[in-house]
Amino acid sequence: MSSDRQQAKQPVSALLAGPYGHPFHPILVTVPIGAWFASLVFDLASHVVEDPAFLAEGAQWLLAIGVLGALVAATVGFLDLLGIATGTPAFRTGLIHMSLNVTVTIAFAVDFLWRRSIDDLTRPVPAGPLALSVASVAALGVSGYLGGKLAYHYGVRVADEATQAAGFRH
Repeated sequence: MSSDRQQAKQPVSALLAGPYGHPFHPILVTVPIGAWFASLVFDLASHVVEDPAFLAEGAQWLLAIGVLGALVAATVGFLDLLGIATGTPAFRTGLIHMSLNVTVTIAFAVDFLWRRSIDDLTRPVPAGPLALSVASVAALGVSGYLGGKLAYHYGVRVADEATQAAGFRH
């Protein structure tokens, strides 16, 4: 195995990024992904119920939870990126993944602030913030695809094949 591939499997800091074979980033990203997706569901649901205020308020809280969760996940993800050799396709994919995630997080923070500026929260979520959420969730899907490519195609922070083989011995 090349030293670049082996380097990308090792944590920069096991304490902060998770030990070998158990990175923290994949579990931490479930918070913002889940919060932002649920926020979009609440946004859409606010258009089909009689009293949408609770859904609009819930969506706004979920946006904030997602942004805070993304900041934690990004910190750990950045440590994983530092373990990838620069100039490689895996590193370039990691940079695009990170850039998309930063953009999505900023978009959801703007979405949150936009909603805070709306005077009447008793109505369904307006078209502008709803469209921003749809576009941001779509970009998040692309970023998630790239994150999967880093782990499952390039094997970043995934145990090497010799370690994996231990799970299949009789």
